[in-house]
Amino acid sequence: PNMADDNTSLSRRLQDKTEDVGNLLVNLFHMIALFVIGATIVWAAVGTSIEIMSHGRADLHDILLLFIYLELGAMVGIYFKTHRMPVRFLIYVSITALTRFLIIDIKEMSGEFVLIISACILILSLTILVLQFSMAKFSGTEEDI
Repeated sequence: PNMADDNTSLSRRLQDKTEDVGNLLVNLFHMIALFVIGATIVWAAVGTSIEIMSHGRADLHDILLLFIYLELGAMVGIYFKTHRMPVRFLIYVSITALTRFLIIDIKEMSGEFVLIISACILILSLTILVLQFSMAKFSGTEEDI
């Protein structure tokens, strides 16, 4: 009986150590991936800024693109600090991207397509409202989901 307890204890310790190493590797991967994604966002934003400056002026669609980079960077920062994906920022990015698409191509779009894009923006905006309301009501905080 004593030998069986020793084997069970050794097996459990080995399993615990394996889980510790696995958790360390997952955390290391998350950190490296977040830094790579963050650096890529900064690189893209700087490149876009340089391109805008070379044109001598910024159009609204350029500014909206910079806001997309800002929202993506904020999302990475929040995920880095909390280890939770801030869903609201994904929705903000979607709203901004749809608005940018609408602004750039509105002259070539049919009226129906403009209405569809506008309805999508409205639905996403209402989704943010629902998320804000549900977080305040059910969790007592306005933390990002």
